[in-house]
Amino acid sequence: MARRASTKAPGRRARATGKGGAAHAANGALNGSAAPRRKAGAPAIAWEYAPSPERTKVEIRPRYGHYINGRFTDARDVFPTINPATEETLSEVAQGSEADVDAAVRAAREALPAWAGLPPIERAKYLFRIARRIQDRARELAIVETMDGGKPIKESRDVDVPLAAAHFFYYAGWADKLPYAFPGRPSPRPVGVCGQVIPWNFPLLMAAWKLAPALACGNTCVLKPAETTPLTALKLAEIFNEVGLPPGVVNIVTGDGRTGAALVRHPGVDKVAFTGSTEVGKKIAAAVAGTKKRLTLELGGKSPNIIFEDASLDQAIEGIVQGIYFNQGHVCCAGSRLLVQESIAEAVIRKLTLRLKSLRVGDPLDKNTDVGAINSREQLGRIERYLALGREEGAELHEVNTSRLPEKGFWRRPCFFTGVQTSHTIAREEIFGPVLSVMTFRTPAEAILRANNTPYGLAAGVWTDKGSKVYEVARRLKAGVVWLNTYNRFDPASPFGGFKESGFGREGGVQGLRPYVEV
Repeated sequence: MARRASTKAPGRRARATGKGGAAHAANGALNGSAAPRRKAGAPAIAWEYAPSPERTKVEIRPRYGHYINGRFTDARDVFPTINPATEETLSEVAQGSEADVDAAVRAAREALPAWAGLPPIERAKYLFRIARRIQDRARELAIVETMDGGKPIKESRDVDVPLAAAHFFYYAGWADKLPYAFPGRPSPRPVGVCGQVIPWNFPLLMAAWKLAPALACGNTCVLKPAETTPLTALKLAEIFNEVGLPPGVVNIVTGDGRTGAALVRHPGVDKVAFTGSTEVGKKIAAAVAGTKKRLTLELGGKSPNIIFEDASLDQAIEGIVQGIYFNQGHVCCAGSRLLVQESIAEAVIRKLTLRLKSLRVGDPLDKNTDVGAINSREQLGRIERYLALGREEGAELHEVNTSRLPEKGFWRRPCFFTGVQTSHTIAREEIFGPVLSVMTFRTPAEAILRANNTPYGLAAGVWTDKGSKVYEVARRLKAGVVWLNTYNRFDPASPFGGFKESGFGREGGVQGLRPYVEV
């Protein structure tokens, strides 16, 4: 019997507090009529957001097994997956063993000839159906993603789920056009069985990034979701059955790092794709070295967000917030290093302080929430250790947000450091939380030098109103993705990936097809 996980009510409301006509002003504003002008000396109206939680009920099974050869197995050895906002157990999920991984790889190998031999336009139809079912179940998937991972519902609803569907739509279009993707090589062939390990920060979206191009090219897959956020991947397995995807084409094995290691080492895997930390990526690269397995890695980052004095500051402030506090900072390409031209540093800090005060931290299922729960107790501890280290090394911590936090759950208000030096640990290592390091520069050359002074090379942002400066700076930045006067914008037609310790290979766009074909 499935467990019904209850959430709360839709709708967005605002209420006014204060004296001397505040309620009348609120009613007038909401009804479109002119509000009475406040008399000199009268108290200001303080607007607050009324709670607006999501109320739709979603079904979460009390226990999930692995998804192998088109069906869910019986779960024996299990572990809990919890809601980081409430610390309540959502479900129990199977811990994958080497035998489970072997069964999944064998199922994928058996399904490979029929799937690879299917006319490309028929493969495209399956991907198209998957995309449509993701859209049909979008609200359910967004709620489950938020409950299992802690991110605000408005991000799951407006970013993660739509982009996941868009990736399946996009690669459905490429399935019967592969010869045009690789001119002069008219017969691209699938690589074979793909082992894909995904992280906990964008579970559904990362599954789509990995699965869609692999399936379009005729490969079969074994997917290993993160142990803290397995539920949307398992919901995706339900969608595969609903659209009639042939058994064994996609298999999902849940578990911790031991399960992922078993998948990477399995001799029946032809291609490994990993998104996660640089530390684990190095171990995977070492394990794959000396084999014939293909490998793509999308790893960590310490991305610079550069603000020049001629930038639109109000626009740039929103870009800073979007760059580092989106998804609680749990983003590999987060703009965690803010480089501000010295002449505007005070203005930027002042505006950033005001903006951080307005961010709402709390219940991720509330549609007004800007910053949700940290994914796990372990990750919260890691963030707190970096905050302590930043203070010890001499940086000044600014904690200006005063949102009231729930009693249970894992929470960290957004904050930033000033007085940060390039040698500080918080300026060099990935924190993966809502923590920003602010530094200054005087000239474009110094900005570029500081931006590139990192072992990572995943992303960067540039803010200026001078077109020539935009292109010159972007050309000299050593980053796989450079956003110009925006940040954290993604599209399935645009490739994504990094340099140096941020990994190699690209996902998205026509470039995302190349790792999954033999040409």
